[in-house]
This record gives sequence, C-alpha cells and structure tokens, in this order.
Amino acid sequence: MREIILDTETTGMDPFTGDRIVEIGCVECINHIVTGETYHVYINPERDMPAEAAAVHGLTEEILKDKPVFAEVYADFLDFIGNDKLVIHNAAFDMKFINHHITEMGAPAIPDKQVIDTLTMARQKFPGSPASLDALCKRFQIDNSNRTLHGALLDSELLAEVYLELLGGRQVGLSLDNDDSKSTTDQADGLERKSKKPIREPRIFDIPDDELAAHAQMVETLGDKALWKKSK
Repeated sequence: MREIILDTETTGMDPFTGDRIVEIGCVECINHIVTGETYHVYINPERDMPAEAAAVHGLTEEILKDKPVFAEVYADFLDFIGNDKLVIHNAAFDMKFINHHITEMGAPAIPDKQVIDTLTMARQKFPGSPASLDALCKRFQIDNSNRTLHGALLDSELLAEVYLELLGGRQVGLSLDNDDSKSTTDQADGLERKSKKPIREPRIFDIPDDELAAHAQMVETLGDKALWKKSK
C-alpha cells in the first residue's frame, strides 16, 4: 500500500484571490513505512510575497525568483503522487490550492476519496485537545526542534511520524530488543507490532507406553520407506 505524505507552503490563504503555492514536499510510505523516496520543489509564484507569509516559511521573492513556475513542475508532481492516497494535515487547505492550480493546467481535480486528513484523525482520537502539527509532535515525543520555520518537506517528514502514531504507534516491523513479548500481525493493516503477551513455554506431553508400542507396530507395517525409520 503506497501513501504520499504531503505538505505545501503558499503566499497566503486563498488561491481564488491570487495566492499561489511556493513549495511542495512529499514523502513516500509503503505499508506505513517511510521508503526514503521524496518529491520536493520550490515554485516561483509569479507575484509578490506578503510579509506575513514570508514570516511563516521564510521564502521571499528573492529566493523564489529563479525557481520554476507551477506549469513547469505540475506534471512531475502528478507523476510522483499517482493515484495513491495523500496524507495531509488540514487537507482542505492544501487541496484547495493543489486542485486550483492543476485544474488551471487542464488536469482533473484530485477527488476527496484520495485524501486522508490527519487533522480530522487527531481531533477524533483526542477530542478537545490541540491538534496542530507541533502539538502532535509534542504529544508523541517527536523531535521537531529543527522546525523554526514551516517547510513543506520537513513538515511532511514530521507528519509521516505523526501519522504512524495516529494509526497506533511506531513499533512496526522487526524488533531488535530481547524481551519476552512476541510479534503479532494486526488484521486491520497487516503490520507487525509488539504484543505484551508473554511467550508461553512449550508443554511436554508424556506418551503412554501402550501408545508408543502401538505406534512402533504400525511403523513396522510401512516397510523400510517409513519416515520414522529414516530419521534414526
């Protein structure tokens, strides 16, 4: 199962009044494990950068003036995400921009069913609690000390960790610790997770002498090809 953790940075809040995407960051996950494959691009918005937006992500007109425009990158972006699920924090905001921009290019809008909103997941799991990306990193003890400014790729990497926690925890796959618990498979998503149940010691069954004798007599009727004779 392939999923794309995605984030964008923009010039403002509303693409319908002229705001534009200035950065896209994507992280690939397969079976809820980060693969290391990413997509990252800065985009020239072909307009000015409001001071309040630059204060959030640190991207200025000077930084972006020699970057490609959206028309030059959207095909590669769509190729990377394909038809796989998009995992986004506050998805309504990012998808409003993405769909506005790609439909301008003549591409079809991405349907809602292709999108997973981690903000909705967090509010359902922790009703009444703060659900920003920073708040969730703090809750799950994820190090976000490098996040002095918003950045699409960095935020996607953090969101990948948050998303896995929202699904049930980061203890996925093979474990190298030597304890008395065992791995079990979650039927919901097929992932291995640690079980707190102790491993049961093997039970020893004593076989009565009459049953051993009856088995030996049966083996003799099978001739020299009997597996029990070959194992001796």
